[in-house]
Amino acid sequence: MSLTAIHRRVDACKAGRDPTLICRMSSGWAVMGDPQVLPGHCLLLSDPVVDHLHVLPAADQRRFLQDVGLLGQAVFEVTGAQRINHAIFGNVEPALHAHVIPRYPDEPPAMQKDNPWAYDWSQAPAFDQRRDDGLLVDIRRRVLELLRQDGYRGLD
Repeated sequence: MSLTAIHRRVDACKAGRDPTLICRMSSGWAVMGDPQVLPGHCLLLSDPVVDHLHVLPAADQRRFLQDVGLLGQAVFEVTGAQRINHAIFGNVEPALHAHVIPRYPDEPPAMQKDNPWAYDWSQAPAFDQRRDDGLLVDIRRRVLELLRQDGYRGLD
């Protein structure tokens, strides 16, 4: 596997240099999306970085998917979204990562039933620590609460 943006972000998370870092989860790193195509867009980056989900042993696949669901639950609760879209592609960045994208009732009517990739991501606002840090902190707090409820320890 060649070095991808996912590899670089995982390395930055490990070094504590990624300003989008939410927290370490059992299967990888929860981070805010950059850009923030919709407020609260997050990703789960697999650690170790692998090509795709099916490279992992079955137990690790389940753990990754469970973490994606837990991150989605936290984003849903914190943002007040109408629903959460979960997506795993890996076509552009061929390394396992999942998008967690909140969807809102006040999105443009033409977009409400479309997938989030129909937005012009090049026009979406970049992650801005001053603007987005409150949301990041709230999502982190809720993820850690949910992790503790599920019996995880020492992941923050």
